[in-house]
Amino acid sequence: MPDKLAFHSDNPYFIDTHRNKWETYMAQPIASFEAEDALIAIMVAIAASDEMMETSELVSIARMVDHLPIFAQYDIDRIEAISQTVYDLFEEEDGLDTLFSLVKDALPSELFETAYALACDVAAADGRLMQSELLLLETIRHEFDIPRLHGAAIELGSKARHMRLPQ
Repeated sequence: MPDKLAFHSDNPYFIDTHRNKWETYMAQPIASFEAEDALIAIMVAIAASDEMMETSELVSIARMVDHLPIFAQYDIDRIEAISQTVYDLFEEEDGLDTLFSLVKDALPSELFETAYALACDVAAADGRLMQSELLLLETIRHEFDIPRLHGAAIELGSKARHMRLPQ
């Protein structure tokens, strides 16, 4: 499995084994988000949080963007710029705080649980949860003020959707 991933301008889900996984082609960071951008940013953040963006996580993001009604009018060409913004913020000392500020400014509070559900699905996509993913999920729950029982229900739903048959 390739260990270096990037988005390609013609195909936002392109796997490039020749570039650093934190780079994207021609992507310029974005200073403010639309609501859909904020959801993409949360998904990218959880996928990148363990510094091993797996193909299954990228496929999960692609599948959700392609099929969920909330992304019906979304311009997928923005994904690479949103991704680059997240990567750049992860390099800054207070980048996570800035990311949450951008997301909360763009996302109506009614969609905070939706964002958390999308993050849980991306985190569960590769079949394992790394400590860094768990910490970021906890931070998302806290930042979005998601009640503990609501968070547990969302997590259980993600776990159920990503179960695998015993070997």
